[in-house]
Amino acid sequence: MSQDRIKGVLSPVVTPFKQDLSPDAERLISHCKWLVSQRVGLAVFGTNSEANSLSANERMALLEALVNAGIDPKRMMPGTGCCALSDSIRLSEHAVKLGVAGVLMLPPFYYKGVSDEGLYRNFSEVIQGVGDARLRIYLYHIPPVSQVPISLALIERLIKAYPQTVVGLKDSSGDWNNTKAVLDAFAKTGFDVFAGSESFLLQNMRHGGAGCITAGANVNPAMITSLYDAWKGAGAESMQKAIDDIRNVLQSVPMIPALKRTIAHYSGDMAWNRLRPPLTELNAAQEQQLLQGLEKLDFGMPGIKSK
Repeated sequence: MSQDRIKGVLSPVVTPFKQDLSPDAERLISHCKWLVSQRVGLAVFGTNSEANSLSANERMALLEALVNAGIDPKRMMPGTGCCALSDSIRLSEHAVKLGVAGVLMLPPFYYKGVSDEGLYRNFSEVIQGVGDARLRIYLYHIPPVSQVPISLALIERLIKAYPQTVVGLKDSSGDWNNTKAVLDAFAKTGFDVFAGSESFLLQNMRHGGAGCITAGANVNPAMITSLYDAWKGAGAESMQKAIDDIRNVLQSVPMIPALKRTIAHYSGDMAWNRLRPPLTELNAAQEQQLLQGLEKLDFGMPGIKSK
């Protein structure tokens, strides 16, 4: 197994927007620097990043801004999977040239009921189109959203065809049985399996996983990374319970606006509340539920700074 692969806890970093709804690179850089200071990797342009509300050009410009700001690209796993094959190739090629650790790749998700053969051809065309030995693909299995699952048979075929390129998977199915099946089938071969929620982190590590790529790391990075460090320890169960309590509050309301409202509240920077339509901010009742729930848990975001 390669020793330089990214491991641990990564955040699908929420994307801040300016008043005109253009991406706010300055705030994104600031948040990413804070996350790195908490030892969290950066899965920018994931689901909770509103990635599919961003154009390919916007994603590329933001990634360049992060690298130019001095953030180590080896801490990054940007999302590059799109419905358009040409966009997936373009984004992946751009990310590889910037030196990222890997790319997180959705299947093309608009057409439903597609075959494993069609998905295999898509990933194969991306790999061949990028044509760079440095490319490392982490498959992104999120059937509740994409409705296009990545089967065990497809994973096996891709690993066999591209063993140095298809090196891992994020499982956001929400189904531990599926995650365990992937781990049982492939983890011992060096395939890196990331849980899609911090709620599965302890189980994932105990079964040979590589960590988690999770929305909650945007706001609760220190506690989650502490569990990753100490998952073999006697206190791991209680640490997982405390993490779950916070996650349950966050996901009791729509997650993306909840993350942004949390950052806005604890940083004092209300600009973080902005989302791109069709997403909308929390209503007053949801906001109260979120903030009161976090306060009851003595939640905080030490070191977060207002702009």
